[in-house]
Amino acid sequence: MTITPAELAAWLKEPTAPALLDVREPGEHGFCALPGSRLLPLGELAERADELADWRDREIVVYCHHGVRSAHAIGILRHFGFTRLINLTGGIDRWSLEVDPQVPRY
Repeated sequence: MTITPAELAAWLKEPTAPALLDVREPGEHGFCALPGSRLLPLGELAERADELADWRDREIVVYCHHGVRSAHAIGILRHFGFTRLINLTGGIDRWSLEVDPQVPRY
């Protein structure tokens, strides 16, 4: 399942807003990130998936720079029993282009 940046922006204003998981590297997250997102780099995801236990029953939107790493992360998380996973199409780069131009592009 995927979601566009515009759809996510609208959903984040709702009481049922999803959790946001950033699977980029710490330097990328430090440069720009969606507000309230949790960082768990893709390369550490399998070893640290238990850190997301509090999100097991929530909708989780996973994002990265362009949407490729986040798609891979969803596959890893499914292996650990997560089922309510949504990939942000185009990642934070598309978010910057379509929703919030104040988010720096790189």
